[in-house]
Amino acid sequence: MLKDELQNIILGKSQTSPESLVQTVASFLRRSQRASPMAKEDKQYKQKETENLIDFCTQNKLWVDYKVNFDLFVSEGAEQKVYIKNDTTVYKLNDAIYYTHWLDYFTNLALNNYFFPDTSYTLVGFCFLEQTLYALVEQPFVKANQPTNLEEVKEFMKSNGFENTRNNDYYNASLGIILEDLHDENVLTQDGILYFIDTVFYLKQ
Repeated sequence: MLKDELQNIILGKSQTSPESLVQTVASFLRRSQRASPMAKEDKQYKQKETENLIDFCTQNKLWVDYKVNFDLFVSEGAEQKVYIKNDTTVYKLNDAIYYTHWLDYFTNLALNNYFFPDTSYTLVGFCFLEQTLYALVEQPFVKANQPTNLEEVKEFMKSNGFENTRNNDYYNASLGIILEDLHDENVLTQDGILYFIDTVFYLKQ
């Protein structure tokens, strides 16, 4: 079943592909969550996650601030900073500000990579900017050459089991997956094909 397949991918148990760094980090956070006496609802929980991630990065040599040429800045939103890597790839720095927990952010990456492999994220590592921890991911660079028709986005999502709930937000009831913020800056159109470049997935609790 698709729901079981997605669950295995999220948990890093897929039999069809090796565990990615996204899944490795998510698995670490999941184990830390089980070992922690602190409730997820605790306001300090994400800070504890961050501390655990910092230790994990140090132990596994995942600090990669040297990778990014900060002069090649492209854009910045509330949740991430974007830099050019080369003609086909961009770097994105994300501090998971949109997510209650870091684990939710990595679940978003895993879901994006499953549903939209053309714009899949590769986790490169982590770095600090202005005393804030960021995950560094790379993603294929998509250059739009026509405006995105949001009605076409709605039809595409409906054909894949996602109903429009309000504005640019969607929900797949059978999978328990929420996908938000699919406006025309997060879904680009190139040669008539939709590319989902900035997804915000959540699992409904």
